[in-house]
Amino acid sequence: MHPERKVGNNEGSIMGQAVKAAFPAIDRQGLNRLETHFIASEIYRRDDVAARQAKLARLISTNVIPQLLRLHTDVVIDAPAVEVLIKALAPGRLEISDLADIVLGSDLEAAVAYVAILRERGLSMETLFIELLEPTARLLGEMWDRDECDFIDVTLGVARLQKLLASFNSTHEVPALDQRRQVLMAMTPGDQHSFGVTMVERFLLAAGWEVQTELSATADELAELASRKWFAVAGLTMASEERMESLKGTIVQLRKHSQNPTIGIMVGGPLFTENPALAQEVGADATAPNAPAAVVTAQMLFDVSVSTGLPA
Repeated sequence: MHPERKVGNNEGSIMGQAVKAAFPAIDRQGLNRLETHFIASEIYRRDDVAARQAKLARLISTNVIPQLLRLHTDVVIDAPAVEVLIKALAPGRLEISDLADIVLGSDLEAAVAYVAILRERGLSMETLFIELLEPTARLLGEMWDRDECDFIDVTLGVARLQKLLASFNSTHEVPALDQRRQVLMAMTPGDQHSFGVTMVERFLLAAGWEVQTELSATADELAELASRKWFAVAGLTMASEERMESLKGTIVQLRKHSQNPTIGIMVGGPLFTENPALAQEVGADATAPNAPAAVVTAQMLFDVSVSTGLPA
């Protein structure tokens, strides 16, 4: 996607300075404070976190930073038209893989800068979520499935993707943020397979969310719970097509009775992974193919709730 181009030492230095100047100001203290909202404190009790982060961070200097230099075209003679450049910079497999490497490292500033470059080239956050951030979270889940990284690695990476969304959407500035990020997780009433729910719950908790899980509640009970307690997001899993009508009815009930009138509803399960368009058919706002992607999707739905107004 990005043609190779040899860069001399002097030219590389000039390009590096130009890239640095092009980045928006980054509030380092603000980024550090976000840790309390987007990563559960238990994660940092692992003795090997620092060593593992340092090892993975080396990928940034060897693979990612050179590409950041190539992305910046302000100092390149005969740069292409803006429309061509935007199309060329549209996130693809390489960008997804690179961002995964960055968030598995320890340098959130590099991730912010990486997304900022794409934003400055005209890509909206909605496009970046669909084409870059959610696919990156999905990739982290696939890497975990293949034992290429462990649960802590993936959790830290997903938490940083959440922070990217929150930073660019300014939702990290919401008062009492830690009290707002609440999720109701449940199986479709009548369903018997709880593995998907418990796996998503595990990642949400590790990524700093407050989660209430109901494994045997009816649609009426879920609606009544949502009417008594404020939830930013409700997540429902469905393992069988036979439960389709039950899921539709449950979503209708949740929207009707929820204390949060803009509650975001995400669904998951094999049918939705195979055909994501089914999410709209059942009345949900989004779907996610695996647990790490569900965490980032929940953050996106939270950001939508913030934009339409949260309770005081």
